[in-house]
Amino acid sequence: MNFLLRFIIFCMDPLGLARRFFIRPGLNLAWNVYDRVRSKADEKVGTVRELVLRLGLIAFAVVLIIWLAVFMYAAFYYVYMPAISHTRPVHMQFKTCLETSTPCTFPHAHVSLTKKQQLLMVGQAYKVIVNIDMPESPQNLELGMFMVCAEMRDYDSMLRGHSCRSAMMRYRSPLIRMISTWALSPLYVLGWKEEFQQVPVEIFSRYLEERQHPITDVYVEIQSQKIQFYTVTLHIVADFTGLRYIMFNWPVLSAIVAISTNLFFILVIFLLSWYHWSDASWLHSLQIKYNRLTDTLHSSATAAAGSVILTGRRRKIKSSSSSSSLHDDLDDLGVVSAYASDADKSDIVDVSGGHVDPLADSDADDLLVAKSDTEKSKDQDSLRRRHPKKKTTADH
Repeated sequence: MNFLLRFIIFCMDPLGLARRFFIRPGLNLAWNVYDRVRSKADEKVGTVRELVLRLGLIAFAVVLIIWLAVFMYAAFYYVYMPAISHTRPVHMQFKTCLETSTPCTFPHAHVSLTKKQQLLMVGQAYKVIVNIDMPESPQNLELGMFMVCAEMRDYDSMLRGHSCRSAMMRYRSPLIRMISTWALSPLYVLGWKEEFQQVPVEIFSRYLEERQHPITDVYVEIQSQKIQFYTVTLHIVADFTGLRYIMFNWPVLSAIVAISTNLFFILVIFLLSWYHWSDASWLHSLQIKYNRLTDTLHSSATAAAGSVILTGRRRKIKSSSSSSSLHDDLDDLGVVSAYASDADKSDIVDVSGGHVDPLADSDADDLLVAKSDTEKSKDQDSLRRRHPKKKTTADH
C-alpha cells in the first residue's frame, strides 16, 4: 500500500518540486497554526481557571466577612439584651369559714422563680406586675379598693424587697354596662368573650437585681376576704432604657446599623493586614534588628570575658611584684641595720661625754661589729626559713 502510494506520488511529481515548495511548507504552516491555536486555548483555559479561582476566593472572603459581622451582632445581642419578660402563674390559697363558706384569711401564694440561679440580669431595672382577672360580679363591684402585697426573697429566704399597692376595678355606669352588654351579647352567647376585667397591679416599678443575692421566690398576698377572681399571674417585665430601648423598639434599624459598622471595621482590619503582610520590608528590618541585637550581646559577652581575664592577670602580676618587693625589703634590712650600728656607735660616743678614748673606741667598734654580725645572721636565718632554697644536684 505504501509502495503504491509512493509510486503514484512519483508519477505525479517525479522531480519532487511540488513536495519541496508547496506540500511541506503548507504542512509546516498548518502545524504552526495548530500549535498557536492550542497554546492560546491553553492560556485561555489557565486564565479562566485563575479568574474562577479568584472569584471564588473573593466570594468566600465576602461571605465570611458578612457572616462574621452578623455573628458578632447576634452574640452581642444575646449577651447584652436580657429576657424581655418572665411570667409565672400564682395559685392563691386561703382558709374557708365553715359557717359562712367564705374565706377566713387573705388569699396568698408562693411563686418559685428559679432554683438558685440568676434569672434576672444584674443592673437592669424590672417592673413586677400582678394581673388579677376579676369577674364583673355584684360582690366585686361593691368591693371597692383592696391591697396587694408582694415580697422578694433570695435563696437564703432573706427579704430583698417588700411593697404593697392598692387596686380596684374600673368603674362603668349602669347605662354603659347595659349598652356594652347588649352590643356584645352575641359574643357572650357564643363564648368568645367573657364579662371580666383584668386589673394590673404594679408592685415594683424599678426593681434592681443584686449579684450576690439573686431573687428566687416571690410571696403574693391580696388583703381582702371578699374578693373574687378567676386567675392571678405574676409578670416581671424589663424596663429598657438607652441602647437597649433602641434595640428592642427598632430591631431592624439597629441590626442594619450594627452589622454595617461591624462590616466597616472588619474590612478596615482585613485591608490593613493584607497590606501589612504583602509588604515584606518590615520582616527584613526586623531580621536586621535581631542580628544587631545578637551582635551587641555577643560583643558584650566577649568584653566581659576579656575583663575577667585581665583582672586575673593583674592579680598575678601584683602577687609577683609583692614577692619581689619582699626580697628588696629583706636586702634593705641589712643596710638599715648598718645605719643602726653607726647610730649606736655615735650614741656611745655621746654618752662618754665627748672624751675620745682609743680603747673605748676599739671596744665599741668590736661590740658594734659583733652586734651587726648577729643581726645579719638572724636575718639570713629568717629569710632561709621563709624561702627555703631548692636543692641542686651538687648539694645532693
